[in-house]
Amino acid sequence: MITVVITRNDMSDIVSFTMSGHADSGPHGHDLVCAGASAVSFGSVNAITALCKVELEVEMEKDGGFLRCYVPSSLDDVTFEKVQLLLEGMIVSLESIAEEYSSYIQVNDIIGR
Repeated sequence: MITVVITRNDMSDIVSFTMSGHADSGPHGHDLVCAGASAVSFGSVNAITALCKVELEVEMEKDGGFLRCYVPSSLDDVTFEKVQLLLEGMIVSLESIAEEYSSYIQVNDIIGR
């Protein structure tokens, strides 16, 4: 199962997200849940880089199955809000996948860390 953990501060701003695990909803290379979750998460990270000119701090494992991204704390207010909007859109997309495929992906939103 893919587990997504969204970590927010006390003001509900997203400070990081982590995706770990494998969906195993189909054979390797044909796993639609994994492909969808990967496309959404990497697309969001790439959109933040391209549109906001912000490089998130990214941790990944070589064999896949793990992605952690941190939002820099030094962003100006306008850029920070744009990054937040793109990440909120990512969460909506991941939650949509989880609604249809709850046996393979779970999204947890944690406030106050």
